[in-house]
Amino acid sequence: MTAGALGIIAGGGDLPIAVAEAAAAAGRAVFILALKGSADEGVARFAHEWNTLGEVGRAMKLLRAHGVNEVLLAGKVARPRFSEVKLDAKGLMVLPRVVAAARKGDDALLRCMVSLFEDEGFKAIGVAEAAPALLAREGVFGHVKPGEDDLADIAVAVKVVRAMGALDIGQAAAVCAGLVLAVEAAEGTDRMIARVADLPEAIRGVPGEPKGVLVKAPKPLQDGKTDLPVIGTDTVKNVAAAGLAGIAVEAGAALIMNRAGVIAAADEAGIFVMGFARTAYPG
Repeated sequence: MTAGALGIIAGGGDLPIAVAEAAAAAGRAVFILALKGSADEGVARFAHEWNTLGEVGRAMKLLRAHGVNEVLLAGKVARPRFSEVKLDAKGLMVLPRVVAAARKGDDALLRCMVSLFEDEGFKAIGVAEAAPALLAREGVFGHVKPGEDDLADIAVAVKVVRAMGALDIGQAAAVCAGLVLAVEAAEGTDRMIARVADLPEAIRGVPGEPKGVLVKAPKPLQDGKTDLPVIGTDTVKNVAAAGLAGIAVEAGAALIMNRAGVIAAADEAGIFVMGFARTAYPG
């Protein structure tokens, strides 16, 4: 076991808690630095402190005080209005650097945040290192398998996601019969899927007669320390409601929250969930 505690910089959603649970189950001490306005109250189950994005110096002190030697960022963090962020002395010093990174895109901003902790002597790691059990494996989950049409749609969607990722746009796309139905941007996957559900039924499947796929894969610039694609039971339910036939994620580079629940929900809805090898879709 790695000496020292794991520090989780927690945004919103279930991911920070899932990482904390997996790390704790593996015998690792965990400390959560919960970001005000983003993190959920569920962090109270673990050793934690609340902090704002601008209190950079305080964050470093809290992490050291709790014996943290490795840190990771997990969860959704809304891009702040920098003019309204409360800053401590350290935050004021690094603000120009952070603002400059933010202007280059979300990935650049996340990499900048990681570098701030690395500059202070912490080792930045990704979820794959902290909680490998959450990583998607290659193959089909559950009883439903993709058909030939589904596999063709997955191939198209993978190309779309990789092209978007190179431009730092998003991590997901929905494709049906070769037609791109929707791509993910700042709104996130759930809202993207909701847009699919609003499209005419003539160009997508419907519950009971599903057709089309959702694909999620990391951006080429991501290094695994920041924002890996995530799916969970809500993703499955939303995909089924939109009439899509299944979900495909890149094996080893995407996270599955509540794996057993995802499989059960997919089987109940009659849709597939699968992990594909990156080498299956080169480029």
